[in-house]
Amino acid sequence: MNPLWLMRMAKWVRHPPSLRQVQIAAVVIALVALIWGLDHFGFWPDWARVERMPRAPRL
Repeated sequence: MNPLWLMRMAKWVRHPPSLRQVQIAAVVIALVALIWGLDHFGFWPDWARVERMPRAPRL
């Protein structure tokens, strides 16, 4: 494990994020999971899907 990650974890233990920050992160994760679930089970509309563009040939 990278020492930088260990330092970051130690900082979080000493100064944990506020309840508001935890709630915002939980809402964002829930929205991402909801959108992924809708797309995975076929309920996401076709107009909202992103299609990959073909790659331009290298010159």
